[in-house]
Amino acid sequence: MNEITKNVQTAKCENGSCKNERNESKVEIILLIISAVLFVLSVVLQILKISPILVMIPALLCVLLSGYEVIIDGIKSAIKLSLDETTLMTVAVIAAVILGEFVEAAAVTLLFSLGELLEDKAVDKSKDRIKALVDIRPDTATVIVDKLKTKTVPAKKVEIGTLIEIAPHTVIPIDCVVIKGKSFVDTSAITGESLPLECEKGTFLQSGMLNGDSTLYAKTTKTHENSTASKIVELVENSEKNKAESEKLITRFAKIYTPVVMLFALVIAVVPPLIFGDFVLWINRALVCLVSACPCAIVISVPLAYFAGIGSQSKNGILIKGGKFLEILANAKAFVFDKTGTLTENKIVISDIKAFGNYNEDDIIKLASSVEEKSTHPVAIAIKELAREKKIEPLTFENYKEIPSKGVSAVYGTSEIRCFADNNEIKLTIDNKTAGIIKTSDQIRKEAKSVLTNLKKLGIEKIVMLTGDKKDNAEEVAKTLKIDDYSYSLLPQDKLRKVQELKKDFSPLCFVGDGINDAPVMAESDCAIAMGLGSEAAIETADIILSNGDLSPLPKAIKLCRKTMKTVKTNLILALTLKAVVIILAVLGIAPMWLAVLADTGMCVLCVINSTRLIKA
Repeated sequence: MNEITKNVQTAKCENGSCKNERNESKVEIILLIISAVLFVLSVVLQILKISPILVMIPALLCVLLSGYEVIIDGIKSAIKLSLDETTLMTVAVIAAVILGEFVEAAAVTLLFSLGELLEDKAVDKSKDRIKALVDIRPDTATVIVDKLKTKTVPAKKVEIGTLIEIAPHTVIPIDCVVIKGKSFVDTSAITGESLPLECEKGTFLQSGMLNGDSTLYAKTTKTHENSTASKIVELVENSEKNKAESEKLITRFAKIYTPVVMLFALVIAVVPPLIFGDFVLWINRALVCLVSACPCAIVISVPLAYFAGIGSQSKNGILIKGGKFLEILANAKAFVFDKTGTLTENKIVISDIKAFGNYNEDDIIKLASSVEEKSTHPVAIAIKELAREKKIEPLTFENYKEIPSKGVSAVYGTSEIRCFADNNEIKLTIDNKTAGIIKTSDQIRKEAKSVLTNLKKLGIEKIVMLTGDKKDNAEEVAKTLKIDDYSYSLLPQDKLRKVQELKKDFSPLCFVGDGINDAPVMAESDCAIAMGLGSEAAIETADIILSNGDLSPLPKAIKLCRKTMKTVKTNLILALTLKAVVIILAVLGIAPMWLAVLADTGMCVLCVINSTRLIKA
């Protein structure tokens, strides 16, 4: 069984593991709720100045219930000399307990464990991503066996060169080439483009595309495992696996701070006594240094700043799945945008009408909307909407016909009127003579231009557009939005390659998209941003979601992320500066233990107040 199949089975919960994970998650949540109640109880008892023992009991229970796993991890990390934020948190808790600051120890473990749970929830989304992608890859194919008799078989058993039947409104199971039939095929799941592909004999089709109203007969060109839809699933899986796990600032800080502080205290306890004597005096000073360096203020205020920043973003329609993505967005150097559904509305509009002979634009709209009256093609819908906007009433035609892969025709009086596609244009003919040409295009989002302008003002070094659409459409959007760097006619693997190349020079890199075809490149980017109205696969793969399906909050989100990171760094600088002063005084024998405790508690309160300001940002 290959890795993809394993992940798919995991996503479908066939082995029952999902149920176990849900149960474990429920236990964690229940323990955190009980811990929170115990913490509140200890705070109330402390305020009421009840017996210290009664304050200590619920506080220590809170520490054990909410922080036992983290403390165990911290001890293991210390033993392995692989110090991280769990070690830093463990040191903070032990120091707080030794000093009798039981409520503070409870606050540290409760907040830290809550943050870890939220991060784990974001990581668990990877299984949902695979599950969402499985829908574009059919498990069966209809094979032609003898004299057009058909048989449904598992798609993975179909060999190259097999004849298959693709019924109307079904997903193409395997990459193939059409040998008979004409139809319009929806390619949006693969290319992201809304305009259907007109296919006939010789047209190459990719698995994951959706057939239109007519039956197609085709010969497979790849196996199911090597077909496009399977490759998209594989690309997402590999990108997730290879995606660099950018460490949170607190993790990077802990790797340096924890060993430095512990080593410094050890040096103070051992080296001076060897020179000056009096081991008891210097061990006491070493303990004061260790208490002064207690990272409670840092461990509490830094996660709190992240939570406050993320909470404030949600009020603006920006859902961020973890603190590290907030940090990436704040430091982003490049933004890559998909076109259709992201920079455009994913809606076909009429961009230009040319009339010939004795006809004017309104005549062309009237005739075109009349002949397209019964068509459900996206272009037909756009023409009919324009006619309604202009209050142009359609004529009554006869003998409506839809010509697969070509267009539509109808009869008015003694004349045959036809609308058919010719490259990116729709030609209207009357008795085979061209009466008008209708040009279509994607409707650019009204906020797109101002958003890109503001991104440049914020110092974003590179803005790129990647699209599966044709050259003409891509050029038009790029020109309107003043995007200098863009690529077109790209498949998912092409977009992935482009982003990998860009990341070499511009990192962190953010990708903004909305389609299933964007899922691999989203997984590869440092930070993936999805339009809230996009596909399920894109939303699940994303690290940040624009819940209103609107680009306009993006510049403000970057500003707020930068403000959050500034707050985090300010807290660190304030805390470290005060601690450094107290430690120096402790080494000189000027700072007693009570001053170290006061400095740590006071700085903790100050940093918390500074962090909570972000909630109102």
